Amino acid sequence: LEVDLIVMDLKLVEMMSERRRIGRTHMEVSKIGFGASPLGGVFGEVDESDAIQSVHDALKYGINYFDVSPFYGSLKAEIMLGKALKQLPRNEFYVSSKVGRYGAEEFDFSAERVTQSVSESCERLGVESIDLILCHDIEFVELSQIVNETIPALQKLKESGKVKAIGISGYPMSIFDYVMNSSSIPVDVILSYCHHNLHDNALLNLAPLATQRGVGVINASALSMGLLTDQGPPDWHPASVELRDAARRAADVARSHGTDLASVALRYAVENSGADIATTLVGIGSTKMLMKNLETLAEPIDLKTQSAVLAEFDACRNKSWSSGLIKE
Repeated sequence: LEVDLIVMDLKLVEMMSERRRIGRTHMEVSKIGFGASPLGGVFGEVDESDAIQSVHDALKYGINYFDVSPFYGSLKAEIMLGKALKQLPRNEFYVSSKVGRYGAEEFDFSAERVTQSVSESCERLGVESIDLILCHDIEFVELSQIVNETIPALQKLKESGKVKAIGISGYPMSIFDYVMNSSSIPVDVILSYCHHNLHDNALLNLAPLATQRGVGVINASALSMGLLTDQGPPDWHPASVELRDAARRAADVARSHGTDLASVALRYAVENSGADIATTLVGIGSTKMLMKNLETLAEPIDLKTQSAVLAEFDACRNKSWSSGLIKE
């Protein structure tokens, strides 16, 4: 058994050893990134010592990129991640955080607030500078403010060295085109969620266009905020009844093939990301969750199972929901 565990460890380390550059940034990252929102207790109670150990173990296995936000757990995720990162050599990891969103309905993308926010995040994370700062869920405000006020403020921080790269995040695909076409200051990165998974592959259309501009692409929420799990989505999930029903059927198909929907979804998103998606963020809040994700990715893809699961979404593929000020 001990030999088997050593072989598995070596296999996981090898799997995570590949590095991909995020656009024109300095960041050369692992194929999956550590999504730190669970560290804020947003999905349930978190054991602090185990949470810190999950960060350390992630780096040991080769995951060198950690993403967080002040919004996750009302600062708790940043604080917890900071406790873990302070014990690690700064040159062995990259970290990103976000500005602009601070609560379910609390948004402030003003130059003054985002400048202050970056300093606060650096303090909580225990770093002198942040590798990547992202404007968080920009569809909830007028995009002209992001272009004319927020990005210029972050550019000043980039020029000062406080921030190494700047980017934008959100759900509607149209926000990325708007900012890339409208901003006189080029963004370095876009972070898209719920648009490269079993039911939606719209990001694969945008990613090559971003790459042509030197803009790096990060994918997030391979499980579509819990939709692509055997448990099903939370009550607040914005998916349509049609999409929820398709996900339920897909979970049944996965079980009939001897696996679970979340495992199929994770492998699909990571292994089908192509050359233009640098990394996929995966939510991790415990050592158990870390190992489950790594072991899932270490298993070969069963193409027959994947095809059968994908077929359940054919009728509703790429059907988006409304988010913020942008109605789909």
